Amino acid sequence: MGARIVLADDGIEFDGEGPSKGPLGGVESAIVNLMRALAERGHAVYVRNICANARVIDGVDWAPLADGLPENADLYIANRGDKLLGLMPGAGRTVFWIHNPARYLMKWRYLSKLWRIKPAIIFIGDYHASTYPGWAPSGERCVIPYGIAPPFSDVGALAAAPSRRAIFTSNPLRSLDWLLELWRDQIRPNAPDAELHLFCGATTYGSVGSRLAAEMEQVLETARSMRHEGVVLNAPVAKERLVEEFGRARVMLYRGDINETFCLAVGEAQAAGVPAVVQPIGSVVERVIDGQTGVVAADDQAFAEAAVKLLNDDETWRRFHETALAEQSKWGWADAARSFERLIP
Repeated sequence: MGARIVLADDGIEFDGEGPSKGPLGGVESAIVNLMRALAERGHAVYVRNICANARVIDGVDWAPLADGLPENADLYIANRGDKLLGLMPGAGRTVFWIHNPARYLMKWRYLSKLWRIKPAIIFIGDYHASTYPGWAPSGERCVIPYGIAPPFSDVGALAAAPSRRAIFTSNPLRSLDWLLELWRDQIRPNAPDAELHLFCGATTYGSVGSRLAAEMEQVLETARSMRHEGVVLNAPVAKERLVEEFGRARVMLYRGDINETFCLAVGEAQAAGVPAVVQPIGSVVERVIDGQTGVVAADDQAFAEAAVKLLNDDETWRRFHETALAEQSKWGWADAARSFERLIP
């Protein structure tokens, strides 16, 4: 018999249909995929968040957080926010699932609750776990990576190499300005017919994106001005469309960011067989197998050289493409769900 599992989130508005309706942030996609996987494994699963209506989607009971939480749970997952931590004192076990670097927990309002409740803290990678000091309060500390979901995990090998197209699908404030400069000065001069396709914008991030829209727009305006240099700016797209775009790309170019704890953008691209070039910044080193599915470049020159090689060299692209398909989609959301099940008392 399955357990009763409740997750509470007080971030942006979304529900279980979010991934199919349009672009959705990594955290929100993770919630949808984990809770669906737990429901598929026979558990009674409830999400209470900022959603418009109460409804059951893919076996998961979604309802507005403002309407209150169920009376009890075997496992209660408080997602990100400190105000959620103490909402189910009668739960069999409370865990705290965090997604951003844990420095934000270094405030009294977090530390006091973490000291009193001592929930298990769920990190999504080794780099992520390293951002929370050893002396800080917690119960058990667990690393459970995000899973890779269909359609990215269901891609087969391409019969022929795509045209010379690179892709970027992350937040434009995460070094896109740096990439555009490197593209103009070092990459495209050595691959003159190559294109860099960008799928990014504020809409992916809901109300948070709205607050940062003006800053993002400055970077995106630079991208628009580089059309004659092969830069093509697209709005963010839903997952089904994105996997099609991955099939047209030879390489994912993304520097990395110290504030990124998993990098689903690179993870999804790798699972879909797109070689990636990154730098050793933040969590991206956990997403790329250096020299096998992509390159972890030590500096800007090495980054540009690796990008040019993957754009121009079919043999290198093929080797990285096939290894990425074989190695980078092995951990799915069913695996992550099994890890969460171990936390059920």
